[in-house]
Amino acid sequence: MWTLDTQQYLEQWRSRYAQDLTTDILPFWLKHGWDQEHGGVYTCVDRDGNLMDTTKSVWFQGRCGFIFAYAYNNIEKKQEYLDFSKSCIDFIEAHCIDTDGRMYFEVTGDGQPLRKRRYVFSECFAAIAMAEYAIASGDRSYAEKSLRMFESILRFIETPGVLAPKYLPTQPSIGHSVTMILINTAARVRAAAGDSTILKEQIDRSLYAIQHYFLQPEYKAVLEMVTPDGKLIDTLNGRVINPGHCIETSWFIFDEAMYRGGDKDLVNLGLQILDWSWDWGWDETYGGIINFRDCKNLPPQDYSQDMKFWWPQTEGIIATLYAYQLTGDTKYLERHRMVNEWAYNHLADPEHGEWYGYLHRDGTVAQPAKGNIFKGPFHIPRMMIKSHILLTEILKQ
Repeated sequence: MWTLDTQQYLEQWRSRYAQDLTTDILPFWLKHGWDQEHGGVYTCVDRDGNLMDTTKSVWFQGRCGFIFAYAYNNIEKKQEYLDFSKSCIDFIEAHCIDTDGRMYFEVTGDGQPLRKRRYVFSECFAAIAMAEYAIASGDRSYAEKSLRMFESILRFIETPGVLAPKYLPTQPSIGHSVTMILINTAARVRAAAGDSTILKEQIDRSLYAIQHYFLQPEYKAVLEMVTPDGKLIDTLNGRVINPGHCIETSWFIFDEAMYRGGDKDLVNLGLQILDWSWDWGWDETYGGIINFRDCKNLPPQDYSQDMKFWWPQTEGIIATLYAYQLTGDTKYLERHRMVNEWAYNHLADPEHGEWYGYLHRDGTVAQPAKGNIFKGPFHIPRMMIKSHILLTEILKQ
């Protein structure tokens, strides 16, 4: 039961998120990540921030570009935030886009291509970086670039043969991850470029697919992969629940519900997904949100299935705050306290700065690096910025 002083709690964490963001997380990446020679960001750094690998994640050129512009727009208008964002976007435009318009997944430190993958996530993160930078700088050309990038994303997805299928025609399937990320990508592009039919239609398609295909009432779960008509694929991969992804999806839906004036149907959809996913993901024994579950409670295949990664915890922090804002139900504030407290107790590194990324199930550190190709300045600072925004709005209410 919720027993803390609500006003004090909300004010405390509103202040704490901004403080931690501006005195710990962002300074860590400004110091250790910003490549002053070639531009862009390095993310493969050890616990102290020492560079372990000069390979650059193309995902993170966009993610970092977004975060520093997002912080500029919502926390503090520091010129170095804007400059770092621009450095990442410049690096993307100079080095990360292939001749076919698709983006690479990894490049060398000086921008030579290393690898492409079948996904469009690099493009999604580039689009939101350009959109947020457009808002921060006032340069409308970046809003137009973000919209063109979004149009390219849809063309890549919809044109047969451009993206290799995850499975051969033996097993037709659709994936939750790209469906959900397009909601947030379109929303961020819309914030800079304005309302557009192409953005609204994609958000509507994604929302429909989540509700009618990926949402599985029989299992009280959102699955990561289903048949194109929303049926369970009864295999190890087909039964996967990724609680962190599902919780992230819930707050993307809350975000869209708020944009649409508090759309009750969307709010209820987001709450259903959050409640079900919390039940699947929260570890009653050790605390924290677990990586993977099987919807039939069979042993999951993924080797990291019972680990605790950094990003599901940050999604839980945002989603529970959003749910509290929308409902006033202290159940969600209590869940926020649970996941927030667990994250700070196990992931934050007061000695060397930033947060760990990879923990064992009991919360002990599996490896202490602060970044790699998949972890860098995104989920943690996004959580702090978004939570600061939500708490400011809640306190005004």
